[in-house]
Amino acid sequence: MSYFYAPPVAKLIEEFEKLPGIGHKTAQRLAFHVLNLPTEKADALANAIRNAKLKTSYCSICSNLTESDPCSVCRDVKRDQSTICVVEDPRDVVALERVREFKGVYHVLHGAISPMEGIGPEDIKIKELIKRVRDTDVREVILATNPTVEGEATAMYISKLLKPAGIKTTRIAHGIPVGGDLEYADEVTLAKAMEGRREI
Repeated sequence: MSYFYAPPVAKLIEEFEKLPGIGHKTAQRLAFHVLNLPTEKADALANAIRNAKLKTSYCSICSNLTESDPCSVCRDVKRDQSTICVVEDPRDVVALERVREFKGVYHVLHGAISPMEGIGPEDIKIKELIKRVRDTDVREVILATNPTVEGEATAMYISKLLKPAGIKTTRIAHGIPVGGDLEYADEVTLAKAMEGRREI
């Protein structure tokens, strides 16, 4: 129904609708929010989008988003380069860094194996991980893919590829969140919690 709007407004709504999770109503709200901004704020938004697109690229080592290559984590001499944490998405790196517990380096796959969506091992950054492990002195690979069917399949696939190299391969624990109630946990979460139990 964007033909009721002036063509530039209709185009703006149409572009917002292409964003993930944005429906027509939300696209309209965003478009009118932008139109109501002072010109300098609208320009600042447009410049932020343009700069983010032009000035960020993938790190040649870990495939994380970065402004400089290699990224700040890969360049950091204080990080344990022999421990690689494998994640699906650059946002996962941010989440893990917020915890301030992990002192190793990362490898970003940019997805997970999903035959239903036509995503195979060659469509994500698995071969880059295997080459990196082969070419450097890596002692442990931590598989921190999401606890979904696709994430589990990806973790299993990578662990099978790494097994012949004799590299320690671990999987992050899954289970009941702190503050959660057992009665509300689903069967898979409870099963994972039981599998990952440890002595205290």
